[in-house]
Amino acid sequence: MRATDTKMVDGVPRRRILVASMAGTTIEFYDFYIYATAAISVFPYLFFPKGNPTTALLASLATFGLAFVARPVGSILFGHFGDRIGRKATLVSSLLLMGIATFVVGLLPTYQQVGIVAPVLLAVTRFTQGFALGGEWSGAALLATETAEPDKRARAAIWPQMGAPFGFLLANGLFLILIGWLGHSTAGTDTAGPFLTWGWRIPFLLSAVMVAIGLYVRLRLAETPVFARALARGERVRTPLTTVFRTSWRELIIGTFVMLVTYTLFYIVTTWVLSYGTTKRPPAGTGLGYGYVNFLHLQLIAVLFFAVTVPIAGALADRFGRRRTLLIVTAMIILYGASFDLLLAPGHATTASTLLFLVIGMTLMGLSYGPMSALLPELFPTNVRYTGAGLSFNAAGILGGAVAPFIATWLATEYGVGWVGLYLVVAAILTFVALLVMRETKDISLDGRGQLPAPPRDGN
Repeated sequence: MRATDTKMVDGVPRRRILVASMAGTTIEFYDFYIYATAAISVFPYLFFPKGNPTTALLASLATFGLAFVARPVGSILFGHFGDRIGRKATLVSSLLLMGIATFVVGLLPTYQQVGIVAPVLLAVTRFTQGFALGGEWSGAALLATETAEPDKRARAAIWPQMGAPFGFLLANGLFLILIGWLGHSTAGTDTAGPFLTWGWRIPFLLSAVMVAIGLYVRLRLAETPVFARALARGERVRTPLTTVFRTSWRELIIGTFVMLVTYTLFYIVTTWVLSYGTTKRPPAGTGLGYGYVNFLHLQLIAVLFFAVTVPIAGALADRFGRRRTLLIVTAMIILYGASFDLLLAPGHATTASTLLFLVIGMTLMGLSYGPMSALLPELFPTNVRYTGAGLSFNAAGILGGAVAPFIATWLATEYGVGWVGLYLVVAAILTFVALLVMRETKDISLDGRGQLPAPPRDGN
């Protein structure tokens, strides 16, 4: 069957391909989010020395950000094998490694049990999570785009993107169920209660079941026809990393900064705002004073808008182009950044304004994130596409996601929430400039040699 067949791709039902691309990223982001949630509600109390709670929170968030440092390293390794061996085998490996690392988090001893070894082990598992996720997203994006009909790539590519909101709902929904079941006090100081004694471990241990399901789906896939034809033409390169830096360095820079504001926005309206929303109001604190459960309810409502707007963004990107769609969305993010003080300042923020802040942020997130799994792969030729798309995506993760919760927490504490909005505006301006200099990729063929000069062959 041809790749453009509407129901089958080389004998594999298109529906199975799309489900596999979404199932894997859902599991990966579930694993990522349960760590992000625990970084606020569990780890500051169990894995770091007792003392200043703000210091413990910042240390926990720094450990959370360690995964973003690992992700480009993972994208280099998995990208190497994804561009040389194939997309399928690499995707299976990244999912398995992520699942093992997450399962191990659920078995770790606490600071009270082993002292400083506890945060060290936590950091190692977090690094491993990020390393595995570095190869996951780009592989899932290529699985969707390289099997899509040419004029429907952005719509096909929304399926791996749907893993982000679905994983968020699964992870935080499970935490809510456990807190309700175990009667946990969300003040977080009851370290002898069942939730902080053993209940928090359940979401991490359950990831093993989800990984088994994801592996079953992915092992039934075939290699993408675009990659198979590139191999048949002898286009495989010996060192994809060297080749992509030599032939596509401009695309690497543009892709990184195009993705920058998406990461910054997401980790501000998920990880940082959860911490800010559950910190006490002035004069005792610098936050909004919500209970953990109450604020998480607001976040779960808002993330539904994320899920709804991802496919809308895919359709818009196919209809009007990636560049034009994202320029408009990025301009809207700049306006949104200017609203932080109005909607979230402790002196006048209400539940309605807080929910509005979350809904607008998640809506813009869906519109910004939706086209990325089509756009980033389209920037690179087939023989370095896994490496190039992964490096751009994960380098943006360092510049945006890794530091966003930490910087936003520091800005809100020292200068007020309006400065967090200004931080988002700066990231959006950088993305806007990158989009202005980017070429439109909507009509680029993923299956040709004409995008960039063919690199030297390695004889394979």
